[in-house]
Amino acid sequence: MFGKDNFTWSVIGAGASEINLATMAINMGGHVRVGLEDNIYIKKGVLAKSNAELVENVIKITDLLHRDIATPTDARCILNLKSRENVNY
Repeated sequence: MFGKDNFTWSVIGAGASEINLATMAINMGGHVRVGLEDNIYIKKGVLAKSNAELVENVIKITDLLHRDIATPTDARCILNLKSRENVNY
């Protein structure tokens, strides 16, 4: 049986749409990814200094919308990936 709990979904917004789409996804229960490869601005006309600055912006939104941030271990579990200890490089 397929239901809303059987799916993992996320949104990636490019450019000016990044933060708006991330906010909608967070509010709808989805996951998001942000980074300089998709958007180089922290706000209109202001270049982001780093990926961390973009992530901090999303963390503020998740706090306002009462959502938790996935840790790296959480993300591996959500995506059904091997634990870091079980990965051969």
